[in-house]
Amino acid sequence: MRVLQLVTQDRGGPVDAAVEVAAELARLGHDSHLAGPGPFDRASQGGVTVHPVAIRTATDLEGVRGLADLVARLEPDVLHLQDRRAGLAGRAVAVRRGLPSVYTLHGVPDELAGLVPGNLAGTAPRARDRVRYLWAERQLARAARSVVVTPCDALARYARDHVGVPGERVRTVPNGIGPEWLVGSDGPPERTGHRVRATWLGVMQPVKRVPDLVRAAARVPDLELLLVGDGPERPRVERAVAETGCADRVHLAGHHCEPRPLLRTSDMVVLPSAAEACPMALLQAMACGLPVVATDVGGVAEVVRDGVDGLLVPPGDDEALVAALSTLARDSALRRDLGAAGRSRVAERFDVRSSARSLLSIYEELAA
Repeated sequence: MRVLQLVTQDRGGPVDAAVEVAAELARLGHDSHLAGPGPFDRASQGGVTVHPVAIRTATDLEGVRGLADLVARLEPDVLHLQDRRAGLAGRAVAVRRGLPSVYTLHGVPDELAGLVPGNLAGTAPRARDRVRYLWAERQLARAARSVVVTPCDALARYARDHVGVPGERVRTVPNGIGPEWLVGSDGPPERTGHRVRATWLGVMQPVKRVPDLVRAAARVPDLELLLVGDGPERPRVERAVAETGCADRVHLAGHHCEPRPLLRTSDMVVLPSAAEACPMALLQAMACGLPVVATDVGGVAEVVRDGVDGLLVPPGDDEALVAALSTLARDSALRRDLGAAGRSRVAERFDVRSSARSLLSIYEELAA
C-alpha cells in the first residue's frame, strides 16, 4: 500500500508520531512517504521517501498547490494528515482527487482547550474560533471516505461532542514508540555526587507552562532542570530563570532532533501542561525507563497511571507540582520502580507496531 503522510510543522509531537508511523510502514514493506518542511532524517534512514512540502499558513495557496502536485504524481492509496493545518489543506486535496483520507487530531487550539475533558480552559473562544476550528472541521469530517483518528479517548469525546464528527467516523489509535527506543533503556542512571536531573521536552508554547515549571523547580533544593526544546515562550522562560536566581540549576538545551541521549542522562521527566492528549514526550521518557511527573489533563491519565508509572498532579496546582518533584528528587528507589513500570507499559500498550496495524486496518477499509 502506498501511504502519503503530511505534516506542516518541523518539530513537535505530531511530527514525531508521523515519523514513527512512516518508518514502521516502511519496515512492514509498504510504500511509505512523508511530506513536510523536513528534513526528517530519521524517517529517510528508515526507508521512508521524504518530500519537501511547505504549507506555512492555512491560506498558503502555493503550498497547497505543491501538495496537490505531489499527490497527482504519487497517486497514493491513502492520505494521512498529521496536524491541524495538514488536516485542513490535505482533506481538501483528498476530496478533489477522490482519495481516502485519515486525519489524526493530535490536539486542539488553545482557544478551545477547555472543551477537551480534563484540560484547563485557555483563552475564551471567540465566535470566529468556533467557525474556524469547529464548523470547518465538521464540514471536512463529512467528506467521503474520511476518518478522524484521535490518540486518546478524551480527544475522541471532543471530536464527537463539540466538533460534531459522527461517531462511526472517529477512531482511537494511541501514539506509538519505535522499538529502538526500548533498546538499552534500563532506567535512570546512578549518578552519585550529582544533582537529580528533571528534564522537560517539547515546544515552548504557553499551554506547556514552562515558566511555571522553572519557578517550581527553583523551590526544590538540589534539583537540576534541563529544558529540551524551543519556541515562542523562550523569552518568558529566560525571564523566569533570571527572576528565580537559579541559572546554575536550569539549562536550556534548545531543540534536539534526537533527544534520547539527553533523556538517558536524566532522572525523571516532567510535563506541567495545561492541556495535552497522548504526549510523545511522555512515551519517549517512559520508554527510556524514566519516571514522570505530569499534570492530569486530557489524555495523560490514559498514558500514566498515578503512583504506578509516575506522579500526576492537578493542572495549575503549583504546590502539588513542587511536592511531586520533591518526592521523586529524594527517593531513588521510587524513581527506579516507577521508571521500570512505565517502560513495561510503553512496550505493552504504546508500541508503534500496534499503532501501525490499527492504522493499516483503517487505510484498507477506506481504500476498499
